[in-house]
Amino acid sequence: MTTYDEAFETSRAALQEALPRRWAHVQAVGAKALAVGPKILPDPDADALAIAAILHDIGYAPSIVDTGFHPLDGARWLQRNGADPRIVNLVANHSCACLEADERDLRAELDEFPNEKTLTTDALLYCDMTTGPDGQDFEIEERLAEIKSRYGPEHLVFRFISRAEPSLIDGVRTVQRELGHQPM
Repeated sequence: MTTYDEAFETSRAALQEALPRRWAHVQAVGAKALAVGPKILPDPDADALAIAAILHDIGYAPSIVDTGFHPLDGARWLQRNGADPRIVNLVANHSCACLEADERDLRAELDEFPNEKTLTTDALLYCDMTTGPDGQDFEIEERLAEIKSRYGPEHLVFRFISRAEPSLIDGVRTVQRELGHQPM
């Protein structure tokens, strides 16, 4: 999985039939990363962004689920399958995963994967958190509301999103500033 095309095929094989709605989201996140990355990142970082974007939700695939925490499950699977460590770490830490890991008592396990906390991580967050479950473009506030409505206030994802909201919005705004609010 050293190229976007290889990563795309890996993600497609894992998600397309098993989780078609998730696959629609992942394809749109990947496409957004391909558009955004070259505008704000140097080549190696733009490539890493695109590959991580198309793989970011692979941990939802039924054949990959282990803990039920998709960033961790996806990262561990990618690591076992020889993915580049940077891609593994980006997948593990995408979209404030550390805060959801806290909700799931999996922080120590997630900490196996360093979080680089760079513009690349903000760009991955941006691509994910401005893309809806069917691949549609959303403003960050719409996306957060959509996630909360899907899970409801008693669910740990609702609690995670509520806690992560300021960081998620900040990450999206950082990338929007870098883009100068250019259309993708």
